[in-house]
Amino acid sequence: MKKSAYDIITERILDIMAKGTIPWQAGWIGGQRPSNLISRKPYRGINALVLGIAGYNSSYWLTFNQARKKGGRIRKGEKGTPVVFWKWLEKEIEDSATGEKRTARIPLLRYYTVFNLEQTSGIEAPELADKEQISPIDAAQKIISNMPQRPAMVPGRPSYNAKTDIVCLPEFQRFVNAEDFYSTAFHELAHSTGHASRLNRPEVMESNFFGDPAYSREELVAEMAAAFLCNSAGIAPATIENSAAYIQSWSKKFEDDKKMLVCAAAAAQKAADFILNIRFEN
Repeated sequence: MKKSAYDIITERILDIMAKGTIPWQAGWIGGQRPSNLISRKPYRGINALVLGIAGYNSSYWLTFNQARKKGGRIRKGEKGTPVVFWKWLEKEIEDSATGEKRTARIPLLRYYTVFNLEQTSGIEAPELADKEQISPIDAAQKIISNMPQRPAMVPGRPSYNAKTDIVCLPEFQRFVNAEDFYSTAFHELAHSTGHASRLNRPEVMESNFFGDPAYSREELVAEMAAAFLCNSAGIAPATIENSAAYIQSWSKKFEDDKKMLVCAAAAAQKAADFILNIRFEN
């Protein structure tokens, strides 16, 4: 049986985790978000995680055909990395009650293969554009300050209460360092994006208990979103947990539900985009 795109990506993440690495806590290699060399568009969601920890110093990726069009080639023996995309199919659906037919767009996950610039020959790396010089900590604070519809933030144990729409955080001085403070803040603010007034995620608005599937999904979304935000600011994501038991627990969940990783990463990207107040065209 041919493997699905979910299977391909999940297996790759499980391989990484088997080596003791938690993908959403690793950060981008070199601090640059993975992007396509030709379009310069950044990879998002699960693709950003997979490519960001692939082990290359270059942040640029391209397909086999793109390498040829650039006058270069993929070096012999190099293996590509899968990235996923949504293909929309139009399907006619009949309403069982009324018999009326309508056309619906059904999302179908597909994948293709890309190669890092370091896996090619005959292609020069583009010059990096000058960026505004801002310290990572200032950038992290700016992200929080500029979040649209930001919930109230009060002192207390790290948490988010959907009923009151309040984020609790310990005082800054209680954290080991600034990175830990902002990582924790990003995590709780990511939860808050699930509020009905924002992205309205069921996992946030409905009562869920510790350990149940919905609770686990929302925690994964918040962890991934926090990692995306940390990388946007240029700070290292906080290591929430790094034990073998933690990795084994998530690995078991991913093995049982092959769609969990891709769907959580997509929701996390939406949460990060909301906090950053940016929109991307699909």
